[in-house]
Amino acid sequence: MIIVTTKRLLLRNWEEKDRDLFHEINSDPVVMEFFPFLRTRAQSDELFERLRGIIADTGLGFFALADHDTDSAMGFCGLSRVTNLEPHLPDGTVEIGWRLSRRYWGQGYITEAAGKLLEFGFMTQNLDEIVSFAVATNERSIAVMKRIGMIAAPHRDFDMPGIDDARAELRPHSLYAIDRATWQAKGR
Repeated sequence: MIIVTTKRLLLRNWEEKDRDLFHEINSDPVVMEFFPFLRTRAQSDELFERLRGIIADTGLGFFALADHDTDSAMGFCGLSRVTNLEPHLPDGTVEIGWRLSRRYWGQGYITEAAGKLLEFGFMTQNLDEIVSFAVATNERSIAVMKRIGMIAAPHRDFDMPGIDDARAELRPHSLYAIDRATWQAKGR
């Protein structure tokens, strides 16, 4: 199931051939620098199956990001409904998020995919707002948020629950948001 395409990319549901790449990005300590743990193969496989099911059931989720010409997965980018973050974010808030294999960094793939997903979210899914959040020191992800036109919402910043004291530096999260009217006004 292809969700959207760009000149260079496909955003689609996960396929069996993507399983190794999915584990790679979830177990790479550099890719996962701002996450509280690396995933084992079993944990990656469990998340892989869960994401495939969510996408199949809802049409939203963290989609496989693949090369348009070869259909080789490079990472993910998607729109997903937030759960278990109340009171910071109401259940059902739509988040845009991404993760990319290091060998594809620096080529604009996430910015390209995320920009297309904002269009998909506002024009096809008829969403009113899309948010993104990252550890406050995650400059790479925050730079993408800014490039795709999202706006800092410091009054909505929060400390991520469930992070133990040993990784307390990962608690502070910056939130960026964009609503449909602002997205349209920017001529996207």
